[in-house]
Order: sequence, then structure tokens, then C-alpha cells
Amino acid sequence: MDNKTVIEMKHFLSMNDLTKEEIELILDKAIELKRNPHEYSHALNDKTLLMLFEKPSLRTRVSFEVGMEQLGGHAIFYSIDDSPLGKKESIHDFSKTSSRMVNMIMARVFKHSDLVEIAKYSDVPVINALSDYEHPCQVLADILTMKEAGKLSPRMKLAYFGDGNNNVTHSLMFAAAIMGFEICVACPEGSEYEPWERVVEGCDVLSHGSGGRVNVTHDIGEAIAGADVVVTDSWMSYHIPHEKEAERVQTFMPYQVNEALMARAKPDAIFMNCLPAMRGMEQTAGVIDGPQSVVFDEAENRLHVQKAVMLYLDSLC
Repeated sequence: MDNKTVIEMKHFLSMNDLTKEEIELILDKAIELKRNPHEYSHALNDKTLLMLFEKPSLRTRVSFEVGMEQLGGHAIFYSIDDSPLGKKESIHDFSKTSSRMVNMIMARVFKHSDLVEIAKYSDVPVINALSDYEHPCQVLADILTMKEAGKLSPRMKLAYFGDGNNNVTHSLMFAAAIMGFEICVACPEGSEYEPWERVVEGCDVLSHGSGGRVNVTHDIGEAIAGADVVVTDSWMSYHIPHEKEAERVQTFMPYQVNEALMARAKPDAIFMNCLPAMRGMEQTAGVIDGPQSVVFDEAENRLHVQKAVMLYLDSLC
């Protein structure tokens, strides 16, 4: 969804549903929640979050469920595997029914179009907890981590290596275009590995007003030069069949973040991966477990950002 309609409807489906000012507001609230969690322990008293899962999860489920509990509310885990949704029940009926019983819906789904349809018929805020198009909650946590590390500024360069046809990559690109920093996505050539065309086009439009710089390249040297932040993600997203692993490892290995590549970034550059991570694949153990890695700060920040997002959306109701 490439317009502002969803934020007016009080949903959060894409990074570009938020303005720079709204992102900064959520980040400031996340920092406040992190510093003073007990001051918000009753902020969502008597509120219920429905957590709809079509894909597996660790950080998403734990961060939303713990976050809702810490805000005084309640979270319900609901697996599509155990649901009539898509079998005996339409998305329309699911959304209409659920939104009469809960205060917020979080959905982690394969198809972004399903998420848009849930939001279309929901009377309560819907949050994208991952789709094939974007992973905006993860990228809010990423931006918070960059901010805490003193990297977030219009002068920042973020270098992403690996699979460009990826929900995290798309959300990072939108974030750069909105916030006004530079991102250089280094990926193999071909539509199977490159960001979606509509994401690139959307970033071009957003960048005109922000000064952001969004570049897609196949040259790792171009991407790593002057990088303040180095990011990678899984080569085997949930929709990729296991039998393609050997082929994809061979294709992506030139884009592996290893010690030699990190040495070409700025000396104080940080390394990020939203996890789960395979050591020896998208990055080496020496990088992810090394002194420049902030992956577990990044993982923890999912909790604080998720809480801030829920409070923000609740405030709009």
C-alpha cells in the first residue's frame, strides 16, 4: 500500500504509512519506555491484542506478547494453522468478527494483500508484523538501534548485503527515503534477488522531499565504502523452498558479510542482522559475535518499539 490512507485508518502496514515526524515520535516514546517501563505499566489496561500468525516467529511473538503484558493489556496468540481462516471463513468475516472483540490486531502473514484486506474490514488498528512486502516493525527497531549507537543522521550511510527481494530490505529502503539518510543495497543481479520495482519507485518519490539516497548495486565495493551501518538478512526467507538452498548459497556467497568486508567500512561501523542468522552463510561468526555487532541490542529493541507502536495507534483511536 503506497499511500497515506492506512495511517488515517489507524493501521500500520508499511514504513511509508508514517512521516518522518511520526517515526521520530515513536522512537522517542520507545526510548522513554525503555528507560521508564513502570510508568507505562497501566497504559493499555483492559486492552486486548490479537496476534495472528501464518509464519513462525520468536522475536515477533515474544516482543508483542511481553510488550502488551508490560503495558497492562492482554495478548492472544492465534495460529492460522488452527483457524478456519481461508478455509471455512473469509478474511472479511474474520476481520469483522475479531475487531468487535479486541482492541488491536497484529498479523504476520505470507501475502501482503491479505494484510491489506484484514485492515480494510477491521474497526481496530492492524499492525504488519511481517509480510512478503515489508517488515516495518523490525525496521523501526533497527532505526532505534542506529539512533542509540549514534549513527542516525542525514549523513549516515547504510550498506545492505544479500537478498534485495526481501521484506526487511524494502522497509529499510523506505526508511532511508523518509528519514533522509543513504542506503546502498548490494545484491545479485536479477529480479529474483533485487528489490521490487514498486519499492524503488516509491523510494524515488519519497526521497525528493527528504534528501534520502536509495541505491541498488551489484558492486560490494560501492556499497561498503564509507558505510556507518552494515546490514544483512537471511538468504532463505520463509517462502524459499529448502531445495533451493545450495543454489542460493552459491549465488549470495560473494555478498557475505565477513571480517574482510567489515574492514572496508568505517572503523566504527556497526553490524546488524534482524535474526535468525546462520553463521557461515549471510555473515561469519566472527562478525556477528564480534565487537561491532549490535544484533542483540537490535533484537531487544523490538520490545520497546512494539510497545511504542501500540501506544501510538491506541492514542489515535
